[in-house]
Amino acid sequence: MAFESGGRISLDDFRHVALDAVGSTNSECLARARQGDPGNLWVTAIRQTGGRGRRGRAWFSEPGNLYASLLLIEPAPVEYLHSLPLAVAVAVHRAIRQVMPPGSAPVEIKWPNDILIDGKKTCGILLEGESLPDGRRALVIGCGINIAVQPDEGLYPVTSLANEGASVSPDELFARLFLTMAETLQVWDRGAGIATTIEQWRAAARGIGETITVNLPDRSLSGRFAGIDEAGRLVLDTGNGMTQAIAAGDVFFG
Repeated sequence: MAFESGGRISLDDFRHVALDAVGSTNSECLARARQGDPGNLWVTAIRQTGGRGRRGRAWFSEPGNLYASLLLIEPAPVEYLHSLPLAVAVAVHRAIRQVMPPGSAPVEIKWPNDILIDGKKTCGILLEGESLPDGRRALVIGCGINIAVQPDEGLYPVTSLANEGASVSPDELFARLFLTMAETLQVWDRGAGIATTIEQWRAAARGIGETITVNLPDRSLSGRFAGIDEAGRLVLDTGNGMTQAIAAGDVFFG
């Protein structure tokens, strides 16, 4: 696929910088982008001192887990970026599934891009972007995966790969993610492959057809999770034949 016009990218075009401790792998990627990094750069860290999740929430970042961020420069036309979180979720889902033992609990995606094992959150994904001084657009994909340890509590039930029977090191899991992300982004193809990406996402999704509650910044909505539309928005059936498309929110099952 081509992140910039003029050629197709291959697995060899991705680079990797491994750090010991860092404030945030996302922040490190953005700092390097401001300094002129051309993108397709993975940054991993053993520990984060200032990890963050969606809406500015702190992210548990002790050693033993995987903290990885991928810097992309001009990854797609702006009208297609809304579907990128779905592609990222597919890539992370595949990497985690590969290390789970036979007969283990199901690995699923909770809209838009949380990864669940047996209904418990084991991964958070945070996408952040900014315009650079030279006019380019930087976008960072941050992935925090609970491998050996997990926070004591959160908005949702949480787990770790170790708790679910997987024996894998952060380095091994990252090697798998490095490959699955490249493969999935190639299918997504700067947004041109959104239809295939949505099919892959739906195949791994949790809760389609079930009753859910979606917490929005100003209110909560309940209804049946009817799936996602062609733009990747959650479609909520609120009854009486009415549906509502939701672009962002926190989903709770039941």
